[in-house]
Amino acid sequence: MLTKFDDYPIHQTSEPLAVVATTDRHAYDRYWFNGYQDDGAFYFGIGAGLYPNLGILDCGFSIVHDGVQYAFHASRRAPDERSEIEVGPFRIEILEPMMSLRVVLDDNETGISADLLWIPRTASFAEEFQRSRRTPTSRSHMEATRFNQFGRWQGEIRTPGGSVTIDPARVVGTKDRSWGIRPVGDPAPPGAPPLEMPQVFFLWAPIHWKDRCTHAGLFENEHAVMWHWDAMVMPTYENPEQIPGVEDPRMQPLAGVEHQLEFIPGTRRARHATITLLDFEGGRTEIDLDPLLVFRMKGIGYTHPEWGHGKWKGELAMAGESWKVDEVDDLDLTNQHVQQVVRARIGDEEGIGVLEQIHLGPHRRYGFKDLLGPAS
Repeated sequence: MLTKFDDYPIHQTSEPLAVVATTDRHAYDRYWFNGYQDDGAFYFGIGAGLYPNLGILDCGFSIVHDGVQYAFHASRRAPDERSEIEVGPFRIEILEPMMSLRVVLDDNETGISADLLWIPRTASFAEEFQRSRRTPTSRSHMEATRFNQFGRWQGEIRTPGGSVTIDPARVVGTKDRSWGIRPVGDPAPPGAPPLEMPQVFFLWAPIHWKDRCTHAGLFENEHAVMWHWDAMVMPTYENPEQIPGVEDPRMQPLAGVEHQLEFIPGTRRARHATITLLDFEGGRTEIDLDPLLVFRMKGIGYTHPEWGHGKWKGELAMAGESWKVDEVDDLDLTNQHVQQVVRARIGDEEGIGVLEQIHLGPHRRYGFKDLLGPAS
């Protein structure tokens, strides 16, 4: 099966590009974006994922505004042409690779629509390769390459609750691209029951400052041992034409990252966090994060019981839903994966960003002993 990309000298195997190198059913290739206003008035998330060995392309668009989260979900049979990132009324248009793109959700029966332009503020930067530990009974193995980019958004979002103007002077966000293997789709036949409790401890904190952006992310096991981390400082550019290329030689890699979380009692969600960035000269930069707004990642499919990633919904299906933020059950499994818009501070300097959290299973440092038990 040939596609347009086969006309470029970019092949990694002897097969056409439509045939992925792995036979793993959990292979994926995903776009992900967020955007938020500098005062925390709203947050939106966007996702689109191709699952080549499942034959599925799906997407989600969700926004929190005025105390309500609205969510659009759609899924289809994967198209033959990989450049066709379209699911019903949703599409991603690549205007200039690694620089500019457009996300469009045309008017549809859910009442949720958008037209958004991505304006980069930094070059793209790769995180370290992510590979989770495997055991003979592992059910959630992950291997992935991921890169990010900081930027601004321009356009409009429309929901049943009204329209939201997206002003690039005030609305910033992150572009995230990843591909590899991760748990997606309907579960395979279970085989022997697992002997281990599921466990994930993940923090991710991209922050916009006036003259730079900082990034930190990490995974830890149940013993609070960090098995993956990323931390860097990215130069910013007011004019995208000044960005020096796909990657920026002025990117500053860091030597490490630390964290201290204070949890909202009865939840596994932070009411305050301190992220400490370590540089190679021995310096320590403490960033205090105070949440302004919470977004449930199930709005774009993560742990969603019906619209989870890579689930077969038919040749084309879509749906919309909404819920009041203050009526959500914080202990429900589907609400554990969150991003919070946070006010960031380094001394008197202020920034804006997000803190992503998913904490499932035990974690010795913070006293979690079972799958969902909350902080005290």
